[in-house]
Amino acid sequence: MSIDMETARRVAKLARIRVEEDQLPALAGEFNAILGFVEQLSEVDVEGVEPMTSVTPQRLKRRVDVVNDGSQQDKVLANAPDAREGFFAVPKVVE
Repeated sequence: MSIDMETARRVAKLARIRVEEDQLPALAGEFNAILGFVEQLSEVDVEGVEPMTSVTPQRLKRRVDVVNDGSQQDKVLANAPDAREGFFAVPKVVE
């Protein structure tokens, strides 16, 4: 696939990027280089290769999914500019 100047102009407009007319050939060339790299990636044989999330094998830490109150009400309310009776106090906004 090859990107011409008209397509580069349209992509720039869709991306809301202002590109001057004299810069369109360079932009089209950059798009073509990117597409060429993507085409190279599609040639790689990945049959039988497991998907990975990291270059080192890791197992995610698991914890029991239990509902609790957090036991940190005092610590959380210590950050509030105004706390009353165990809750955040906020100014009234509706009369």
